[in-house]
Amino acid sequence: MDYPLTFDAQAKERRYQLLVDAVSDYAIYMLDADGHILTWNAGARRFKGYEDGEIIGQHFSRFFTPEDRAAGLPETILRTAAEEGRYESEGQRVRKDGQLIWVHVVVDPIISDDGSLAGFAKITRDITDRRAADQSLFAAEQRFRLLVQGVRDYAIYMLDLEGRVTNWNAGAEAIKGYSAAEIIGQHFSRFYTQEDRDRGEPALALASALRDGRYEREAERLRKDGSRFWAHIVLDPIHDERGELIGFAKITRDISEKKRSQDELEQARSALFQSQKMQALGELTGGIAHDFNNLMTVIRGSAELLQKEDLAPEKRRRYVNAITETADKATALTAKLLAFGRRQSLKPEVLDLGTRLDAFGEVVSRTLGSQIDVRLDLAPDLWPIEADAAELETALLNAAFNARDAMPDGGIITISAHNLPEDNTVCIALHDTGEGIDPDMIERVFEPFFTTKPVGKGTGLGLSQIHGFAAQTGGHARIASTPGEGTTVFIQLPRSERLPDLAPAARSAIVEWDRLDVLLVEDNDNVRQFARAMLGELRAEVTEADSAEAALDLLAGRHFDLVFSDIVMPGMTGLDLARRLREINPTQAILLATGYSREVAGGEAAGFHIVQKPYGAESLTAAISLALAT
Repeated sequence: MDYPLTFDAQAKERRYQLLVDAVSDYAIYMLDADGHILTWNAGARRFKGYEDGEIIGQHFSRFFTPEDRAAGLPETILRTAAEEGRYESEGQRVRKDGQLIWVHVVVDPIISDDGSLAGFAKITRDITDRRAADQSLFAAEQRFRLLVQGVRDYAIYMLDLEGRVTNWNAGAEAIKGYSAAEIIGQHFSRFYTQEDRDRGEPALALASALRDGRYEREAERLRKDGSRFWAHIVLDPIHDERGELIGFAKITRDISEKKRSQDELEQARSALFQSQKMQALGELTGGIAHDFNNLMTVIRGSAELLQKEDLAPEKRRRYVNAITETADKATALTAKLLAFGRRQSLKPEVLDLGTRLDAFGEVVSRTLGSQIDVRLDLAPDLWPIEADAAELETALLNAAFNARDAMPDGGIITISAHNLPEDNTVCIALHDTGEGIDPDMIERVFEPFFTTKPVGKGTGLGLSQIHGFAAQTGGHARIASTPGEGTTVFIQLPRSERLPDLAPAARSAIVEWDRLDVLLVEDNDNVRQFARAMLGELRAEVTEADSAEAALDLLAGRHFDLVFSDIVMPGMTGLDLARRLREINPTQAILLATGYSREVAGGEAAGFHIVQKPYGAESLTAAISLALAT
């Protein structure tokens, strides 16, 4: 329905003056046909530095640099606006104090009733510093109405306290499609999509403007014909001279073309990423197949030999050890893959980096042999970091092994660390004096299964593990190398504000309980049989369930000392089961097992005890002890 207008023409002009002078993020002023300044708003005073009495009547070319004036840019702007109906650009302008600022400028011609050129409407925004200030609204003159009506690239209009439209400029009609007669008195929520109206966005916009002094966002809006467009919206509260709220000033710009360009760029980036991902996937698949076939050859061959009935005990032990060692290698390979993909479930702790690297230096020195001189260059008072200690040492070992291989005749490895106060991180660097890496290869060294070593001399996962570990720990890794002069691997990790726990860690031991009732929940038959056998060896009484739903049925009528469940299962997951049990019986001891799950990697399993697959008797016993003690 139409909203009755209760203000006369003079009050209406007054509102236009308040509207224009309220906008402090835009310099909005009027020029005569020759370029002399006729009006001056608060935004213009703030951007340019001139007061009304200093600038009104002066030519607007004084804002231009000497080079632009010499090139005739002020005259070009007015001529282009008059001939083409609009001028828009970004460039440098000069403030009163001589300071240069970057501005975005829109100039529109103002046409009198007789069709002659009355002057120009000019809107300037300072894009040197986009931080908005609270906007105040002051009195303006009759000419500001012509100024606002002359602007076609911005919808500039006012709302009353309830959000109803009280005036409407030519830009609003061009962008939204409504004439002033059609829209004045209507609520501005009709410009919102149905989804935004259902969420209460119009009311939220008004409330945010009142609370924060300004509301700004980019969102979809509706035209009169129902079509959608992307808009940049600024909404400011308007106060009168007594400080009382009288409405809202609203400026909207159609940014559909800008948004379309951004979307097209994102689609192009996505297509490029997909292409690169498929290439990496092909290399990854071939590398995995090669390495795992080698490992499985050892395991299968040893297993077949163990089936011989007349096998000597010494050979039996040798083949069992071969299977165990090869399984450990397969586990390490999987861990490297997960670390590269940032999917490894890390166990971070606060580390005293100086002590840790000093001890590591001694270990790696003995490991690499006498031909390699390992040196330490550790800054005093290194900040603590929060990281998985085992993964950190694995990353450094991978870098050290690569360095050793790059120095077949011996050389120097320098492990250094220092604080970086500028970004609150600690940088660990491992430098070698080896042969270096070809510049054409340096960009690919962190890719999985990419290696510069001969066939059979490396998996290509060492540097990718470093990359994945650093990224998952919240930092990043990089590499620098000069052929013939050596290579440096940098691992940059965030500083921890916590202090390291210097108490010695207790070693776990295989423990047997007098009696332990365990509900084992595992959907994989082979894994379930293995886990039952291992728990049996630890003298636990085991009840099996092949799903979380089956486990809940068993728990309804019986108590178990421990619920031991896999996380990744079809239907209800082990994590869902654990959460349900916490609600039903908060004292129930729960232990979860996983080789990898998104929940664990994403931190959603925090608060539950977890044992990593593959687990052995020692690691399982330690995990059970912790679960029972909690």
